[in-house]
Amino acid sequence: MKRHPPPALVAFASPDGRWVYVTGESSNTVHVIETRTNEIAAVIQTPGRPRAAAFLPDSSKAYVTCETGNSVAVVDVAANKVVKEIKPPGENVRPMGVVVSPDARRVYVTTGRGKSVVVIDTGKDEVEAVIPDVGDRPWGIGVTPDGRKLYTANGPSNDVSLIDTGS
Repeated sequence: MKRHPPPALVAFASPDGRWVYVTGESSNTVHVIETRTNEIAAVIQTPGRPRAAAFLPDSSKAYVTCETGNSVAVVDVAANKVVKEIKPPGENVRPMGVVVSPDARRVYVTTGRGKSVVVIDTGKDEVEAVIPDVGDRPWGIGVTPDGRKLYTANGPSNDVSLIDTGS
């Protein structure tokens, strides 16, 4: 087994299976590991405390939540660089969890203490909507295969919220 510095918070694989993204919350970086060689192919600098990443199905872009950077970094996967920083509106917004809709038209991001889910249009890489008051400190997020429902895991309230994406 090969070891790659720095210690990782989490790792995510691109849909094409070629890349693994390892977020480093203390280094404000994403280490890109090439799966054929298990070597670090790139180190991407991000806004503060990257937490999670989600790829578009074609592996062209990744969205990295940056908790203390109060933003979502849009990464050009081929270029291994942040091409845009999206700043979600609201108070106490700390982007945490992220998931791409099955049709790849939207990215959903939980905001922790912001108590909301931000909806990002992947064509424009802009905030399309904010779903308020989804729970206390929503962190984890998942979407159903048909894209009609979101689930958020909410910290202090120890519950799960169900969101109808159509409304």
